[in-house]
Amino acid sequence: MSAIDPHTHFRILEDIARDLSGDINFPTCMDAAVLVRNTLKDPQANLERVVQVVGVDPLISSKLLRLANSVTYNPMGKRVSDLTTAIARLGFDAVRTTSLAVAMDQMLKSCNLTAYDDIGREAWEHSLQVAAIARVLARRIGRVKPEEAMLAGLVQSIGIFYLLFRAAEYTEYHDNREAILDLIRGWHASIGESLLHILGLPEHLTEAIYNHDRRQDIEAPSSLRDILYFANLLANEPEYGVSAQADPALAEQAQASREHFADLLQEADNDISEVRAALAA
Repeated sequence: MSAIDPHTHFRILEDIARDLSGDINFPTCMDAAVLVRNTLKDPQANLERVVQVVGVDPLISSKLLRLANSVTYNPMGKRVSDLTTAIARLGFDAVRTTSLAVAMDQMLKSCNLTAYDDIGREAWEHSLQVAAIARVLARRIGRVKPEEAMLAGLVQSIGIFYLLFRAAEYTEYHDNREAILDLIRGWHASIGESLLHILGLPEHLTEAIYNHDRRQDIEAPSSLRDILYFANLLANEPEYGVSAQADPALAEQAQASREHFADLLQEADNDISEVRAALAA
């Protein structure tokens, strides 16, 4: 494996730093998700206002309707076809999480680096699994809001998606897989942290995401940071090596934990199916 020229990343990182200090270059759907999130942060926001904001983006609206009619939220089979009833049924937490999940999915699809689709796809699959496991853990522990834990899992790889999205604009990455991976390994965590601040996520959530790969308490997880670390430990690692576990002892612990918590992982698989159904076209 050849060493990467330290100057290879200079141009893209300089441009991203400029964007992060001004107007961030997001796909349109992410802008809509930010608007939804900012609206929901307002303690005076009511159902009518949320419906008005969500209705601006037809993609997010359609996904919320689909989710509201899923078995989880509609066990009696009473279908809804209007956004007001759908949002009332889902609740604001689910609206917030779903809108960002849609935006992340769209960012992945707009990367335009088809040669490296596997990198983004594996990162997204890993994020979905972590999100679902984190939600199940939060439900069982009862000290962290399940939707908040799920949201943390969904957006923990936003730095990877954003770097892939932006790298499509630079010819030096088009035929250089190792350069792409080197860029992601070195910069996705810090850039992701900056993006989460711009998106307005709470400080404790951003901190938990930034530190999700640092050892936390898994014997008695009680905080969002503990849950996110444990969820990442239980989830299958992507094969492309961005965050592969190099510590044999940690890998052994992860495998033992997966076997011990097989029932939890099965419950999480059901949650993943729910998210995929909501995001389906």
